[in-house]
Amino acid sequence: MSDSTPEVPAPKQGIARLVAATRNSAAGLRAVFRSEEAFRLEVYAFIVLAPLGLWIGEGGVEKILLVGSVVLLLLVELFNTAIEVVIDRISPEHHALSGRAKDIGSACVLIMIGLVVFVWCVLLWPEL
Repeated sequence: MSDSTPEVPAPKQGIARLVAATRNSAAGLRAVFRSEEAFRLEVYAFIVLAPLGLWIGEGGVEKILLVGSVVLLLLVELFNTAIEVVIDRISPEHHALSGRAKDIGSACVLIMIGLVVFVWCVLLWPEL
């Protein structure tokens, strides 16, 4: 008698697992960069603001706050996009709860943008 259940390959371990995880992460970044204009704009902002933050930040803490706030914005945008993709995968039809989840994810991004602006203004205000 043959078993119709497909055999699941053993999970990768060690360096092979790290390499596979890195490839998956890179694929995710490529996918979101291609499909999400907001993420692309935030990446462009990071490309400008990260070196600027490292240059104008006085001391390690300021540099971490300036650059780190923009990195966190990218992370929040990635989470928001992941939420939207999962909701769209579940059902393309409009549902009040789906819309609410997407709105909440978007609100997270908006709050993070506010935090980036706040951090940069507070740290740069004395310099102006």
